[in-house]
Amino acid sequence: MPHESISVFDMFKIGVGPSSSHTLGPWRAALACLEQINHRSSLYEVKSIKIMLYGSLAKTGRGHGTDIAIYMGLCGEDPVTIDVNSITPKVRSIQTKKELLLGGIVPIQFDTDHDLHFLVKDCLSFHPNGLSFLVELKNGNSWCDTYFSIGGGFIVKENQVVDKKDQIDLPFPINTADDLLHWCMKGLSISDVVLENESAWRSEANTREGVLQIWKAMKDCIYRGCKTDGELPGGLEVQRRASALNKKLLKNQTYTDFEQWLALIKSGGQNFNYILDWVSCFALAVNEENASFGRVVTAPTNGAAGVIPAVLLYFIAFCDGYTEEKIIKFLLTASEVGSIFKKGATISAAMGGCQAEIGVSSAMAAAALTELMGGTQRQSLMAAEIAMEHHLGLTCDPIGGLVQVPCIERNTMGAIKAITASQLALQSSPDFAKVSLDKVIKTMWDTALDMNSKYKETSDGGLAINIPISLPEC
Repeated sequence: MPHESISVFDMFKIGVGPSSSHTLGPWRAALACLEQINHRSSLYEVKSIKIMLYGSLAKTGRGHGTDIAIYMGLCGEDPVTIDVNSITPKVRSIQTKKELLLGGIVPIQFDTDHDLHFLVKDCLSFHPNGLSFLVELKNGNSWCDTYFSIGGGFIVKENQVVDKKDQIDLPFPINTADDLLHWCMKGLSISDVVLENESAWRSEANTREGVLQIWKAMKDCIYRGCKTDGELPGGLEVQRRASALNKKLLKNQTYTDFEQWLALIKSGGQNFNYILDWVSCFALAVNEENASFGRVVTAPTNGAAGVIPAVLLYFIAFCDGYTEEKIIKFLLTASEVGSIFKKGATISAAMGGCQAEIGVSSAMAAAALTELMGGTQRQSLMAAEIAMEHHLGLTCDPIGGLVQVPCIERNTMGAIKAITASQLALQSSPDFAKVSLDKVIKTMWDTALDMNSKYKETSDGGLAINIPISLPEC
C-alpha cells in the first residue's frame, strides 16, 4: 500500500472557527475556485458565480458559517491572517450591496439569497461535505468545479488526479501504528521520527519555528477565551463560561499577560479539583473562541480544537513542562497519531460522527502527553488506543447546526480522558495489551460505516432533534 505523506502543518492549521470541515474547508475551496478562474480566464471576465452545497454542508452549513467562509474565500481573504473582527462587516456589506469583491479587486453582482443554494435533499457520493462552484463568464462560457471538504480543513477536487511527482518521499514512511513502531525500533522517539520526516519538506529549524507558531496561536486562543465574556453568536443564547471560571479560580487576582496569568495558575497548587477545573477552563476557552468565529488551530479539527491545547497547557502548568523543546515534541507526536487516524479511518464528523473529532484529538493528546511524561513508544500508542476506545460510537448531533452544544463541553471531556488514558498507559505494560491502536482505528472506521447518517453532523438526530429550538434566520 502506498504511504500517504502528511505533515504536522497539515494536521495543525491556523484558521477561523467554528468548523474545519464546514468553515475552513469551504473557505479553501473558494480560494481554489479563484485559482481556477485565474488559470482558465481572468477575474475580470467573470459575470457570475453560483454555489451549491450538498449533504452535511447543506444541512448544518448556516450554523457552521459555511456561507460566510465561502464569501470570504471568494473575496480572496486568507483564513490565517484575516482580522476576524472584519468578517461580520464584510458579510453585511455583501448582503446589503448584493455585490462581492471577487479576489478582493473585481466587483460582481452576488445575491446571497439566490446565488448560494443549500441543497439539503441532495448528497454527492464521494463525501457528505460537497460543494460546487458554477462560474459564468461574460463571453457566455461557463464551467462547474466540485470540491469535497474531507475534515480538518483538507479539501479534494472532484476527479482530482495526484501527480506522482508531487508525492513526498519520507525517510520513515508511515501508514499505521505498526509502521511507526517499526521505525521507533531504531531507538527513536515518536517525535524524533516525525521531525526526521518533516525534513523532507523543510529544514529542521523551519519546522521548529513553525510548530512554535502553532503553539503561539493555541496559547493566544486560550488566553483570549479566558478573558472574554458574553453570549455566543447564532441564536442558542449560550453564555461563555471560561472567563467566569478563570476569575473564580484566580480569586479575581489581576495579571497583564500570559506569563503572569500562568504563574498565578501554577501558584494555586496541585489539588485534584483545582487541576480538573483548569483543564476544563482551557478547553472551554478555545471552543468558545471557535464558536465565535475566532482564530483557532485545527487539532485535528476546529470542533475538537480545545483538547490538545488544554492537555498541553495542563502539562506546562502542572507538570513543569514549559520548555520549547517539550512543546515541539508534544505537537509532533500528536500530529503523527492524528495522521494515522486520517489514513486508517477519518477525521471528519460528517463521515464518522464525533468519535472522528473529539475521539481522535483525545488520542492525539494522550499519546503526546505520555511521551513527555517519560512513557515508551508503546505506552504512548497504548494511551492513544485507550483514549479512542472510550470514544467509539460518539455521535455528532449539534443543536441548531451550531458548534456549541454539545461540542464545547465535549472538548473538556476529551481532554480529561486524554490525561486519564495517559496515566493508565504509564502504569501499564503495553506488551500484554489486548487491543492495539491499529485495531481500534479499524474498529472506529467500521463503526463510522455502520453509523446512521443522522448522527453524522446533519443535526437530524440525537440532541439536535430532542432539544427544540427556534433560531433566527441568517
